[in-house]
Amino acid sequence: MPRLFWKFFRIIWLTLAASLAAIILIVKLLQAVPFSSELEHERRTLVLNLTAKILADDGEAAATRFVTKSEKTQPLGLTLSEPDGADACAEKNTATTRSVLKDGICYRLSVSVPAGSTFDSLGPFLPWLTILVASTIAAGTLARYLIRPVVHLRDGLSALAHGRFDFRIGDKMAGRKDEVTALAYDFDASAARLQELHDAQQRLFHDVSHELRSPLSRLQAAVGVLRQSPAKLGAMLDRMDREVERLDTLVGEVLTLARLTAGSRLPLKTQTLNVIELLNEILGDAAFEAQARVISITTGVDGAFRADVEGELIYRALENVVRNAVKHTAEHSYISVSCEATAERLTIRVADQGPGIGRDELERIFQPFSRGKDAVPRGGYGLGLAITRQAIERHGGRVHASLPEAGGLAITLELPRRPMTYGAGGDES
Repeated sequence: MPRLFWKFFRIIWLTLAASLAAIILIVKLLQAVPFSSELEHERRTLVLNLTAKILADDGEAAATRFVTKSEKTQPLGLTLSEPDGADACAEKNTATTRSVLKDGICYRLSVSVPAGSTFDSLGPFLPWLTILVASTIAAGTLARYLIRPVVHLRDGLSALAHGRFDFRIGDKMAGRKDEVTALAYDFDASAARLQELHDAQQRLFHDVSHELRSPLSRLQAAVGVLRQSPAKLGAMLDRMDREVERLDTLVGEVLTLARLTAGSRLPLKTQTLNVIELLNEILGDAAFEAQARVISITTGVDGAFRADVEGELIYRALENVVRNAVKHTAEHSYISVSCEATAERLTIRVADQGPGIGRDELERIFQPFSRGKDAVPRGGYGLGLAITRQAIERHGGRVHASLPEAGGLAITLELPRRPMTYGAGGDES
């Protein structure tokens, strides 16, 4: 909290300094001295006591001379008198009078009562008044400084609670640069992430319902044909089997993606595997399938990279990328697979020679049910790359697409040797 500390320190220090300066200025303008009444009282008491001492020790003449000289230098209304009455010395001394018995004579010393002022009555309360004024100004300034962003945060949280994920408060911080501002921008980032997840959820619901509708419609059509022509039972059963298999595949992929998304904060069930060996197994199976379209593919990658991974997720991620390349590359073409291993990271690149995609689609193809605009339909539901990204990012790696100069599409996977926190793999370049 260094920034807030120094802001609070400056506000409190400046408020105290300004309040003290204002009090000093007021005192100077009024030409008054704090606690002057107390000082005047002490001075008159001292003069009375000193005169009474001189009178008692040296007599009336010495006391009279002292009174005369004192009034010339500092007039206090000091007088020496002989009151009438034998019991005059019996009267009690006050703050402005003294009774002294000398040689059988009773003398009365007195000084004038000082004229008081409003400022003199405030003198004892002046330090407390300064503290009160300074603390009030400082508290008001700090409250205003803190309450405004808190109100914005409260409004933002209320908006999120009502499903308004587009609400932002970072632009309402009025150029502040402190921890509260950082909290506001964190709120905006969280709101943007919630909006992204909400939009993805809505899009997923729409896409799943759309993808389910097609095989279900074909199943209904097959049932209708059977009712009209029972003789076509064999052909229609085969058709229904294919549609059920497609439904099963779609539901399986949706469940896999949902499990990856829901479990993104759960710990991985890792085991130590040679990822390159796992990749070679996938390449061997893919090479066999690619023969039907006369497609050549890298069948083996040299080296080893032992990593702590959840084997099922990594196998699914690698398989989806390789099968996606086989599915969309051109016939009589070549699929290149290469690996580059460092001490802590394995980079796998799979490049095909298919039609490729637009540069603006490089990120969109990793969203569920997304395909390139010019992609030739060859089965599948557009979930493979989405599952791949989720699986790799759960391990702290990253996946991105690029367009090779020779054409086609290249998918690059970066996998750390040990799982890291989600998103720790760095920003995509």
